[in-house]
Amino acid sequence: AAADPVSVLPGSLGRGSWCNEHDTIHKRLDIIEEKVIKTVEHLESEVKSLLNIISETSNIPIAPGTPLIDIFDGKY
Repeated sequence: AAADPVSVLPGSLGRGSWCNEHDTIHKRLDIIEEKVIKTVEHLESEVKSLLNIISETSNIPIAPGTPLIDIFDGKY
């Protein structure tokens, strides 16, 4: 029985049950993968928009004597 991987899996009732669980796991992983891809695409779009905004506003002239602000507060 130890050589048979199906018999050592907890909760398995046989090969059919194990295959169903395997298929279910793969379907869930496919859904998760699709959500991750969509999230990454959305974040890439947001970053591009932010970079465009930054590049557009970086051309604003700064009045002489205006103190510069360290946005990282010296932490990096």
